[in-house]
Amino acid sequence: MLTDLAVRKAAPRDKPYKLSDGGGLYLLVTAAGQRYWRMDYRFGEKRATAALGVYPTITLAEARAKRLEIKKQIAEGINPAAKRKIDKITGPLANVNSFKAVAEEWLDKARREGRADVTVGKLTWLLEFAYPMIGDRKVGEIKAPELLAVLRAVEKRGHYETARRLRSTCGQVFRYAIATGRADRDVSADLRGALIVPKVTHRAAITTPKETGALLRAIDAYSGYPVTHAALRLAPYVFVRPGELRQAEWSEFDFTRNTWTIAADKTKMRVAHRVPLSRQVLAILEELREITGNRRYLFPAQGKRDRPMCENTINLALRRMGFDGTTMTAHGFRAMASTLLNEQGHWNPDAIERQLGHAETDDVRRAYARGEHWDERIRMMQSWADYLDQLRSGAKVLQGSFRKPSGAASALPG
Repeated sequence: MLTDLAVRKAAPRDKPYKLSDGGGLYLLVTAAGQRYWRMDYRFGEKRATAALGVYPTITLAEARAKRLEIKKQIAEGINPAAKRKIDKITGPLANVNSFKAVAEEWLDKARREGRADVTVGKLTWLLEFAYPMIGDRKVGEIKAPELLAVLRAVEKRGHYETARRLRSTCGQVFRYAIATGRADRDVSADLRGALIVPKVTHRAAITTPKETGALLRAIDAYSGYPVTHAALRLAPYVFVRPGELRQAEWSEFDFTRNTWTIAADKTKMRVAHRVPLSRQVLAILEELREITGNRRYLFPAQGKRDRPMCENTINLALRRMGFDGTTMTAHGFRAMASTLLNEQGHWNPDAIERQLGHAETDDVRRAYARGEHWDERIRMMQSWADYLDQLRSGAKVLQGSFRKPSGAASALPG
């Protein structure tokens, strides 16, 4: 075995030589006088050599400690060479290991993956609740009770759904930390069942023909900002998600094929969504083009040509018209269409679901439900627009099940 004195006095010779310490560890002395720690080992059927550092930066005691670590790795079935490569990649990340730093890395990854700005904004907003308590803590050292304390603080404000979503979001941060070598486990998984289950409240919506007719007449009588009025008029005909409506751009509309294509990065399901344009919708768009046709968005914010209207604009307009938050919301136009179209009994439920932009939740059905029912959706959207016009005029519309006979072509509602 080597001694500190022997290592210190190792002098250069004409050719490089080795001073062995046993167990595969040795000091390589070059002709120029440099002294390198090396270790020969065998993993499986292969021989390999590990570089352990330069003397005197790495002392004899430190070199022996590294030899012991390599032997432990081999005993545990870990390839030392592969581990060194992984450590080289993850090492720089390990120094940036606070919960906040890892969370911001994960958010940046989400942006680069094309997540919508509004989605990243909501995730950022949620994580802001966690930063004051655990933001500076090493992500790998955070325990379940610490995260629970963060969530309890949110619950104390009565925000049960926010606490539930924050737990899920923190879980994604922990899993990213695991993937990048800065944590060993996702402690949010330990908190399943520990939070107050929020009472499910469905978004308010008008879903009867009579009330729908009254709503449509109230929309016609709206005397506010013309662009907002156009959005209100369009919403029941197209029943897209509120964010998709307010961010609609003129470049998305094909007036040759009478189709509106919403890009995948704007949709909840991250799949491009097509909307057939009825005659009524085309008429509204023709009027709107006179107002905003030279701008990017159909519904720009007042005084801001390059930004879409605020996400609360339609809800505020509904309140001004006398419909409170327990009666009707911007999202409620979707429930209205879903309910009334299904009650008509004319349309394939899958066609309705596709037009709503819903994803099939059953894996097997999703694998086979590749058709978009596009031709039926074109007929359905024109029929739906005609039906709304009947309700607006106060015409009596027969209700009930009108399922088409087996083998018959799809019929339009009367």
